[in-house]
Amino acid sequence: MMTQENYVKIKDLHAQGWTIKEIAEETGWHRTTVSDWLKNGPPPEQRETAPSVMTDDWRERIEAMLDKWPRLQAVSIHHRLAADGFEGSYPTVVRAVRDIRGPRFRAAESVSVPIHTDPGEEAQFDFCDLSSWARRVGWNMGLVCFGMILSWSRWRMWWFTTSEDRHHTFEGMARFFDQIGGVPSVCRTDRMGALGRSQGRRFELHPPTVGFAAHHGIKIASCQAGDAKRKGKVERPFRSLQETFLPEVEAAGAPDSLDELNRRAVVWLADRVHAVESRTTGERPLDRLAVERDFLGSLPRQRFDTDYVETRRVHNILPFVSIDANRYSVPPAALGHKVEIRRKVNGSTVEIRLAGRLIATHQLVGGRRVDVWDPEHRAAAEQLALGWERDRPDLRVIANDDVASPVERLDLGGDYDVEVPDLGRRYGDNSEASA
Repeated sequence: MMTQENYVKIKDLHAQGWTIKEIAEETGWHRTTVSDWLKNGPPPEQRETAPSVMTDDWRERIEAMLDKWPRLQAVSIHHRLAADGFEGSYPTVVRAVRDIRGPRFRAAESVSVPIHTDPGEEAQFDFCDLSSWARRVGWNMGLVCFGMILSWSRWRMWWFTTSEDRHHTFEGMARFFDQIGGVPSVCRTDRMGALGRSQGRRFELHPPTVGFAAHHGIKIASCQAGDAKRKGKVERPFRSLQETFLPEVEAAGAPDSLDELNRRAVVWLADRVHAVESRTTGERPLDRLAVERDFLGSLPRQRFDTDYVETRRVHNILPFVSIDANRYSVPPAALGHKVEIRRKVNGSTVEIRLAGRLIATHQLVGGRRVDVWDPEHRAAAEQLALGWERDRPDLRVIANDDVASPVERLDLGGDYDVEVPDLGRRYGDNSEASA
């Protein structure tokens, strides 16, 4: 559309004696357009633009959010402003964010090519360290997030926990399999020291990892050293985790516990990821998961045991077993026995078993050198130690309920005489031989 500036320039050139053809070549307009405006005269009226919805107040709120969370994404800012009454569009917020912060990304040094995967072919998993965020919200603990995603459908899971050891890795994978209702053919990650050992370009899995893979009928594959892009499908969502989800959680009020944070993550992923069209596939991950389920392997009949299981020897005098520098009581009859200690991943209790039978359950405590008593264990130990019970149970018999009753003790019942033994009859009379 010709503007007033274009019209003024055409009038000036025509007044200087330029022909219509020369004016058209100079300005880039068609000769008919130049002729029409010279004949019909008045310049076009200036367009009236509606007042911008991005007022100074909204802009100040965006600046405050970016000042607190420098890498906060525009989609999170738009959701926050819309909840407070902002009527502008998402592109309006994007323009304001770019004007304030500038572009987020620069051109890459090298070209990347997308890696195609078929339905049910591969899932990727990894951990993301969130300890700095935990300290910022006042959590005095280490925090990591286990992430896993189906490469074809882009359906993902985030599980917040406190460790990235082998037990937590297996538990995260088992939870992912339970949620998607099956197992993919390959599970890919980097060279986790908890899962295996690197030998040059080779990566050998530890025996427990081989057992986990065999239990589910999957292959656990690792990326080559320096090839982090091979598992980019699980790495890139961690950017949304740190720049979108966690700032929104913090703005709404930090959760009280890990369970609350995990519940928020499930709701957020369901609303903001799985129910929204993926920019890569153009389809909702929820819809693609319904298709991909038919290509997944079946879950094992029995869930893989991810608990921490150890053996300890009960003290031979005190009815205690030591766990993490603290002592937990057991029945006095377990003195000297070897027991099994079982703790669930992220669990707050410990179970103690002897010969397969549960003999004690305790709440785990913090600190060091703390004695945790079960009232029944303490009462039984005090009775035995102080001699309050005449018929004490045999401490050796506790294996199971089918074992015979404790050894009966002889009740001497007061004074008694002992007959002098006949040594000659017992050992034979050798007096003649001696003579």
